[in-house]
Amino acid sequence: MEGALRFLFFGDLVGKPGRMLFAKWAPRLKEKYKAAAVIVNGENSGDMGRGINPITAKFLFESGADVITTGNHIWAYQNVFNYLDEEPKILRPENFPSSCPGHGHTTFIVDGHTVAIVNLQGQVFMRDCLECPFKTAETTISYLKNKTNIIFVDFHAEATSEKQGLGFFLDGKVSAVLGTHSHVQTADERILPAGTAYISDLGFAGSRNSMLGMEKEGIIRKLMTTLPSKFKVEFKGPFAITGVCVEVDTSSGKANSIERFFVVDDEMEVSK
Repeated sequence: MEGALRFLFFGDLVGKPGRMLFAKWAPRLKEKYKAAAVIVNGENSGDMGRGINPITAKFLFESGADVITTGNHIWAYQNVFNYLDEEPKILRPENFPSSCPGHGHTTFIVDGHTVAIVNLQGQVFMRDCLECPFKTAETTISYLKNKTNIIFVDFHAEATSEKQGLGFFLDGKVSAVLGTHSHVQTADERILPAGTAYISDLGFAGSRNSMLGMEKEGIIRKLMTTLPSKFKVEFKGPFAITGVCVEVDTSSGKANSIERFFVVDDEMEVSK
């Protein structure tokens, strides 16, 4: 469509399987949807299934990511601290304390158009000591509106109600509000009344027969006994990678469409 751009958004990548899925499928899906840019949540892409480090981030950039968003596991690797200050295209939530390393929003040029990405974290069932994501969004978006109308928000949050609340709060002010964190893709993608694309959760990339990309046995044991249990990344296939394609009007910044994708890969093998 003339005057429109398409963007691909991928849910949380989990460990090495998530990285391998992204490297394999991001270029294919970018070509399929004729997308201009790719944004991925990489906060669980480290080898242990949580956190991200400079080597992992560079791999994702080389595999096609234009911007990497994160969330509550961003501090799992200490060697990412300085990297967050050095690399503007990897974000930590904007509503973390300002004294934290890194930044919570970025802009980049796509086909001559300035595009902004904002990363936020929820408070409900998560850390309530963070700044209010609603107020932080309002301030940040007011600043970004002087630069562009094409603004996307990755809202890394637990509660669907909080995600929906932010979606309606920002309806008409941003191009899309896209939930991450639960690793379970929701089927509520839609265009809100004032033109903002919305989905409660993009999903994840990892083993289908896992719990959030991790081996299920240890998690079930903890649920049954309450005893500590080490969570390990699941390396057995089949695998899946999920997300959405959002098309926006480059003039107004409003969304024309949002489409879910759910790709099952039963051929890929990942070594530990």
